Amino acid sequence: MSASPSDDEKEERHTAETTVEESDASALTLDSDEASRALARVQQIFDEDEERTKDCPVHNADKNDEALPITPAAAYLLKEVLEPLHPADIAWVLEALPLDERLAVWNQVRSDSDGDILLEVNEGVRQTLIDAMDRSELVDAVETLDTDEIADLVDDLPPDVMAEVQEGLSHEERAQLRAAMSYPEESVGARMDFEMVSIREEVTIDMVLRYLRRYKTLPDHMDQVFVVDRRGILKGTLSVAQILTSDPTKQVRRIMHTESFTLNPLDDVSEAAQAFERYDLVSAAVIDETGRLVGRLTVNEIVDVIREESEEDAYGAVGLDDEQDLFGSVWSSAKSRWLWLGVNLCTAFFASRVISAFDGTIERVVALAALMPIVGGMAGNSGNQTLTLLVRSLAMGQVTLSNTADIWRKEVGVAILNGLIWGCIAGLLAWALYWDTPEGQKLGIVMALAMFLNMLQGAVVGLAVPFVLKKLGRDPAMGGSVLLTFMTDSGGFLIFLGLATVFFGISA
Repeated sequence: MSASPSDDEKEERHTAETTVEESDASALTLDSDEASRALARVQQIFDEDEERTKDCPVHNADKNDEALPITPAAAYLLKEVLEPLHPADIAWVLEALPLDERLAVWNQVRSDSDGDILLEVNEGVRQTLIDAMDRSELVDAVETLDTDEIADLVDDLPPDVMAEVQEGLSHEERAQLRAAMSYPEESVGARMDFEMVSIREEVTIDMVLRYLRRYKTLPDHMDQVFVVDRRGILKGTLSVAQILTSDPTKQVRRIMHTESFTLNPLDDVSEAAQAFERYDLVSAAVIDETGRLVGRLTVNEIVDVIREESEEDAYGAVGLDDEQDLFGSVWSSAKSRWLWLGVNLCTAFFASRVISAFDGTIERVVALAALMPIVGGMAGNSGNQTLTLLVRSLAMGQVTLSNTADIWRKEVGVAILNGLIWGCIAGLLAWALYWDTPEGQKLGIVMALAMFLNMLQGAVVGLAVPFVLKKLGRDPAMGGSVLLTFMTDSGGFLIFLGLATVFFGISA
């Protein structure tokens, strides 16, 4: 993306190269931790370049206005670090850099990798990279991608860029792109790959081998070829292992698998991921309602689906968007967190009102103030265990109408057993701490009962929240921990202080 250093900069480059040799050379070694090493080296290059140019302002004409100005020597070193990296590793490095450094690194990436990197980074970072590219760069980057990959970028690209890209596609590719864009975001059709190998059932294995040799490169993750008739109807599959080991004179119809796992373009991709895990699949045919082969789903897409859902659940549990830029603007990042912070503030004030309603009780028995957090904390932890287990089971499709009642019975039973055991332990500890006070014995009983009831409440809330959210069509993990904390804190304080008021005969 930028020009090579000129001759008058050779001395500066030599100095920089010497620095590389004297520094940690293992930073450029290819191993399982390559991306982490590359990130450390990139940050070191920026630090050293800043030291060298502290008293000498530099100008880099190739840089975007928001990019960090760097010397040609630093640019050369960055290229050396980036050159051997896989696009996914470069994407990981870019996500871990502040905006100005990110754009400086982005300008040193080989242009033939731009499209693959845009696919790998999250949406927040992708937008910053797209904003830093001009129209021609965007068109060149997108044109290197397959149609199913282009469909993944459609929402992020300017309309004029997409129009120019589509003009450069063949009639078949445009049809594939329209098809991929027509399916819902979380469907198999939106994730399927159009690049596949299909053969006829009447041909021999020798003809199949000769046909495959005509390909310059075979489609990625091709563990099987699909057998179709003249209308494109799927008749069966033939594994690559069968092709390599079978008698070349045999016809495909004699050895193909007629019973194979297939998907519909409108199937939920999460359910497809479960099937891939259950049956150890590498690829699966995607057929329409008429049985016609329209694409295939591959394991690399499934891995992406599983990762995205895992991140979505983790972020959603605390009310965060899983596609945020780690170094995004302060204003946009703050706004994205307002909803659940506002909910949290309201629940916290509600909990404080619960406590203030029992001021008289706390004044009479000061020990209650010290024991309250224990009741809420234990129930919150127990409820989160139930919540996490249920959210995972819902995501795996293991929860059905017929087994919902069994799940409730089991989890409530666990909460009752744990509540009895840990309630008794907490009660004994409370009594042991305050045995020498007049209210020590009653304090132990109150602690035991409050712990039991609040842990039971935590389990009920941990079960109810995901079910209710799913019923409303929302992500079962969204904000679950926030709502659970509200209930176990406010409800726990109410139970604990209410019991104390009754046992100590205090008028609240």
